[in-house]
Amino acid sequence: MTDAMIRIEDLHKQFGDLRVLNGVDADIRKGEVISIIGPSGCGKSTMLRCLNLLEQPTSGRIVIEGEEITAPGADAPRIRQRMNMVFQSFNLFDHLTVLENLTIGPLQLLGKSESEARKKALELLHTVGLAERANHLPSELSGGQKQRVAIARCVAMDPDVILLDEPTSALDPTMVSEVLAVIRNLARQGLTMLMVTHEMEFARDASSRIFFMHEGRIHEQGPPDQVFDHPQSPLTRAFIQRVRSHVVSIDSPDVDIFAIHGGLEGFCEKHLITRDVALRLDLATEELIALLLPGLESLKQFELRAEYSETDRSLVLSVNLPASFDNPLDGTDIESELNRQVLAQAGGEIDVVRRETSYDIQVTIRQQPSAQQA
Repeated sequence: MTDAMIRIEDLHKQFGDLRVLNGVDADIRKGEVISIIGPSGCGKSTMLRCLNLLEQPTSGRIVIEGEEITAPGADAPRIRQRMNMVFQSFNLFDHLTVLENLTIGPLQLLGKSESEARKKALELLHTVGLAERANHLPSELSGGQKQRVAIARCVAMDPDVILLDEPTSALDPTMVSEVLAVIRNLARQGLTMLMVTHEMEFARDASSRIFFMHEGRIHEQGPPDQVFDHPQSPLTRAFIQRVRSHVVSIDSPDVDIFAIHGGLEGFCEKHLITRDVALRLDLATEELIALLLPGLESLKQFELRAEYSETDRSLVLSVNLPASFDNPLDGTDIESELNRQVLAQAGGEIDVVRRETSYDIQVTIRQQPSAQQA
């Protein structure tokens, strides 16, 4: 990508023996709005803080508009003036008014005149809906209002890039929407933004691209529709759909089916899956085990994975098999036909998802909403 505004190459960050970033590579183009999502502890905020050297990377390169901020002897303070950051905890100057919070940076760091800085600050406060609060102290504002001021203060510095580190995480749920509305408005203005967020619907709506991070790397990236609707990785799918899973491992022909049923029933009870669906899951699991046991000698081991999605209330039982292993559902004899019928009765939907070196057999069991939920 030759038109990258920011290029991140093999970025690593350690805190003592703890590895937080494990080789991050990314290109960000001018005008992109990128939401960085992923489970807690995966390195999202650390990556953001490394971009402007609030955290010093252990190794790797960060190039901003052609200048490497991580290079020895680089003028880091000058380069990172092109980026400004909005923190979780607002970081406003409590002894200054809202207007003064917005003008102090342009006056002292950008060399703007007082009238110029004041005019820009008032325009921004009007944009975020807080013009009438210009002469208030931060202590007189709600959490949502403080964060809107923090965003306006960030934009007042005329940055090329805005970094937002979970800007709504410290807010009461009733205040989240007002802050997201401001960020959405900035996105429409063509500002380049990188944002760590746990607001999935907002990330989908406001972003041009999504980074899904896992274990210190960007595990998957792409347009919102692709990442949210057609994730390529099971890890991404599990995070996006808030999937809960239960794994059954088989490495011996001596299968304790009662223990397997007990584990599946406990999983279903934990996630409020109906008794009817639990029984169908038991049946489908038994059938898949029976189908695969004859091939255990060549497989050595196989895992059945039951995954429940809170998003569409579906339960998927799947097994991943090497491409060289004959699909047990492909048989043309009477027994194979009976197997297919039993699985169809249990789930209703049977799919074979093929990959380069393997394939999945998936049995989908849908749970109908109760009358109360409907």
